[in-house]
Amino acid sequence: MKNRTGQDRSITRHWRPATQAVRGGTMRSDVGETSEALFLTSGYSYDNAEEVAARFRGDRPGMTYSRLQNPTVAMLEERLALLEGGEAARATATGMAAMTAALMSSLSAGDHLVAGRALFGSCRVLVDTILPRFGVETTTVDARDPDAFKAAIRPNTKAFFVETPANPTLDLCDLKAVCGMARDHGLLSIVDNAFASPVLQRPMEHGADVVAYSATKLLDGQGRVLAGAVVGSQQWMDDVYLPFARHTGPNLSPFNAWVVLKSLETLELRVRRADQNALEVARFLEGRVRTLYPGLASHPQHALAMAQMSGGGTILALFLEGGRREAHGVLDALRLVDISNNVGDSRTLMTHPASTTHYSVAEEVRTEMGITEGMLRLSVGLEDPADVIEDLDQALRSVGL
Repeated sequence: MKNRTGQDRSITRHWRPATQAVRGGTMRSDVGETSEALFLTSGYSYDNAEEVAARFRGDRPGMTYSRLQNPTVAMLEERLALLEGGEAARATATGMAAMTAALMSSLSAGDHLVAGRALFGSCRVLVDTILPRFGVETTTVDARDPDAFKAAIRPNTKAFFVETPANPTLDLCDLKAVCGMARDHGLLSIVDNAFASPVLQRPMEHGADVVAYSATKLLDGQGRVLAGAVVGSQQWMDDVYLPFARHTGPNLSPFNAWVVLKSLETLELRVRRADQNALEVARFLEGRVRTLYPGLASHPQHALAMAQMSGGGTILALFLEGGRREAHGVLDALRLVDISNNVGDSRTLMTHPASTTHYSVAEEVRTEMGITEGMLRLSVGLEDPADVIEDLDQALRSVGL
């Protein structure tokens, strides 16, 4: 592999994000390909026995096994680190693999985690059920209130974990306040940035130590592959994350890495367009039903959203007074919008969180999070927003709204 300009950090770190999304991390072989090469290999061969021994010792650079390094995956990791403003990144097989690895690599039996209560359903199960099985104490707090994190700190607290905007309630966490508090107390701050992407929000600029992604969402953004990512400092990655990941194997496949690499080339175009569409759709819905969208002035944390995000995002929530029956009625009446539990797609998607993404969360926990039976989550895509609005209009009218 020839390391061309795109692999030189002294150059690429000065590029603007749109350029980094297209060229950051690129490595070229002797063929001189312009599109990143896809290396479908599980292992590597070596010139001699000492070469492979030196690589395993860490004395020489080079690949050893695709569970640890792969050229295609490495290009994606470098590009994500550049986009997020971090020093190092590791790609994972799914978003939940990223969240699980980030937390479990950083916590041990006897440690304590403080997490925002509004989380993706599987993340809430991870915090409430799985981590405690391994001796990690957990406390969930209202992430909208920075003082709640301070009040929850114990002598054995090791980390804060938040989603912002949160799934599906769109609660926001004041990153500067909460991540600053974590740093002041010697704690690690981990932020799930999947709902915003680095186009709309870069948590490390607000003090976050680690940023985790479901790259399935906006980073791929076309409903094709599962992927995740973790971004942090080089020291944290080398000393904390990699010793865990090396022996547990949450890594991303080369093919899926290649797909996400190509998706990043259009990330800013897609996210900006979907963000504009979402605002237009939210303005329409606000006149019909209770609507939560960070880009609307009516959102209770609108000022915070505009301070730490460059847009309101692509996802909104609406609340119907008629409960599950009315919510399901709207879903069943859709003609354009797909019923789907995914988000961040080029297609507009809608789901009923209480019966899908947060079905595995106890009813009392859903109530605590603000997930009602009449709540619908809408992920706005790249269609003409007028067509999306027309479909939502007829679906709402079908249930008398």
